[in-house]
Amino acid sequence: MKALSKAHAAPGLWLQDVPEPKPGPDDVLVRVLRTGICGTDLHIDTWDAWAQATIRTPLVIGHEFAGEVAAVGANVASVRPGELVSGEGHIVCGRCRHCMAGRRHLCAHTVGIGVQRDGAFAEYIAVPAMNLWPHQTPIDLDVAAIFDPFGNAVHSALQFTMVGDDVLITGAGPIGIMAAMVVGRVGPRFVAITDVSDYRLDLARRAGVTRAVDARATALDSVQRDLGMQEGFDVGLEMSGHAQPLRDMIANMAHGGKIAMLGLQSNEVAIDWSQVVLKMLTLRGVYGREMFESWYTMSVLIQTGLDISPVITHRYAYRDYAEAFRTARGGQCGKVILDWTA
Repeated sequence: MKALSKAHAAPGLWLQDVPEPKPGPDDVLVRVLRTGICGTDLHIDTWDAWAQATIRTPLVIGHEFAGEVAAVGANVASVRPGELVSGEGHIVCGRCRHCMAGRRHLCAHTVGIGVQRDGAFAEYIAVPAMNLWPHQTPIDLDVAAIFDPFGNAVHSALQFTMVGDDVLITGAGPIGIMAAMVVGRVGPRFVAITDVSDYRLDLARRAGVTRAVDARATALDSVQRDLGMQEGFDVGLEMSGHAQPLRDMIANMAHGGKIAMLGLQSNEVAIDWSQVVLKMLTLRGVYGREMFESWYTMSVLIQTGLDISPVITHRYAYRDYAEAFRTARGGQCGKVILDWTA
């Protein structure tokens, strides 16, 4: 089969012929239809310090996917051939304290699809049946392919209640914008989002945020004044993974404010801890999706009319992966999709 592989410990990716995976008794073979390009894939392509320390070559990359069940292992009864499924990219051990208690998203022994084991940028992928989410109602294939990052947005956005609250999101990438869409369903008063990309700020405006703020030109305290806010933002969602947006968020939170942090900082970050203490702020790390409550919530949101398709801005045939990766890396885009049927 064709697969996009990290064949060598060097910058770049290689489209190769590799053996079709063989599913075990608890696994499912999925014919991949669509995949989404993630920041993790860009790191692996670039071969930065994180990738060099994490990835063992050769490896088929990619973890955001939707496909059709092609075959099931002898012990599998949860899905059947022909079903449309999306995949949870974290494979958990099933034996640790958290897994045994049903808190699988807290498993300390998680293995990442497309990171620690072969991934979904291929014509077929074999995954444990428990990692598949069957779509029970009609759904656009491109949307189904980004349920993994959509789950990041849902998991982050629903960490805290925010009815009637003022919400600040830092980072208007696809996950930040999808989080803003989810937050809008909860019933806040204002939703502000910050970024330094005009392209992505425009996407956020079209998604319906109250204010899309260019962090290069506009200070958050002036946004508060313009909106008539008195005491700062009640809830923050840090999606940027950069130091200054986090500092700006902390400086503009209300007393007792709550921050969910999804963005990964590439280096150690110094913050004003006196503000955290004196304002009595809550900072909560968020990783992945809550298995599988986030997935249920995602499906319900889609079924009841939430349209996340505007965050998908570019689509390519898988053979055009080099152009697709250039587009994703350039930043003048939302979510980039690879079509494995083209």
